Amino acid sequence: MSQLFSPYSIGSVTLPNRIVIAPMCQYSAVNGEASDWHLMHLGNLAMSGAGLLIIEATAVEPEGRISPADLGLWSDATEAALARVLSAVRKYSDIPIAIQLAHAGRKASTAAPWDGGGLVEIEQGGWQTVAPSALAFMPDDPAPTALDTTGLQRILQAFVSAAQRTYKLGLDAIEIHAAHGYLLHEFLSPLSNQRDDEYGGSLENRMRFPLAVFEAMRAAVPMQMPIGVRISATDWVDGGWDLAQSVIFAKALQTLGCAFIHVSSGGLSPLQKIPVGPHYQVPLAASIRAETGLPTIAVGLITEAEEAEAIITDGQADMVGLARGILYDPRWPWHAAAKLGGQVDAPPQYWRCQPREQKALFGDIRFRQR
Repeated sequence: MSQLFSPYSIGSVTLPNRIVIAPMCQYSAVNGEASDWHLMHLGNLAMSGAGLLIIEATAVEPEGRISPADLGLWSDATEAALARVLSAVRKYSDIPIAIQLAHAGRKASTAAPWDGGGLVEIEQGGWQTVAPSALAFMPDDPAPTALDTTGLQRILQAFVSAAQRTYKLGLDAIEIHAAHGYLLHEFLSPLSNQRDDEYGGSLENRMRFPLAVFEAMRAAVPMQMPIGVRISATDWVDGGWDLAQSVIFAKALQTLGCAFIHVSSGGLSPLQKIPVGPHYQVPLAASIRAETGLPTIAVGLITEAEEAEAIITDGQADMVGLARGILYDPRWPWHAAAKLGGQVDAPPQYWRCQPREQKALFGDIRFRQR
């Protein structure tokens, strides 16, 4: 029996298999509001047969967006727009759906990647960024504003409010974004956090605000809604955030009721030196899983079904996250099931679709009927 296609539970939510669609920014919202693009995009991925779909990084306040076109969840209007999309998706798919709640910190106010990704000036519709310390991400960028006590409390409350809206929307789980150089990661790393108050300096102090955010969100929604965290396990820069600190952070999250840890890396510094290659981040996930026992999602150039199966069977992770690969092949779980003898959920309208030659090559995809 394929382990990749075995059920797995995160808290009270049972996933039909171990394939997770990782959050991927679409830069297609209007004033933070989900658009028809999100309806098509999420509707397509909801038919993939994956075990969990995580909605893209969703800003908890307007200034927390990476770009002006980022998805948000900070108002009745943004909540209603996402509710419309989810209603359509839920009509035809019962895939578990989570959302990644985020604040971009000093990496906010940038253009979409296809528009160059550079800083959007205030005169062009951008905004003043904020961060733990007044240290810019790129040398030529204007410095962000260092957050004071009032700003910290505002952002914490924004995360709490977004969590409460998530629960109202009927989503299955929350992922807090503390990776890729965005605000909560900026607090964790000594490269971006050079504060001299209770939120900077020692590891305990640098973890304080991200842990406070998690604890406040955990208290704001019922326990049956799992809350996990995505982290960058290392900055890939000497003297920065690293795996040893990530293990300590994960253990601290675990004591607060963290349901899962989603292990990525990098994104904090342009000086990073990442040894990119197949599965390059999987050992990071494996180490954290071994040290903590937390349910763990591994990511990082995982492309083949057999590779994903081995990651699960070898105990390197509990779930495997796909991002760019599933955009390229939205039926990746179907094809993996054909190779591994697994089962996937699919709408009856598609039950006749499997090519005869694929049957001969891979065996049957067995569609699970609700």
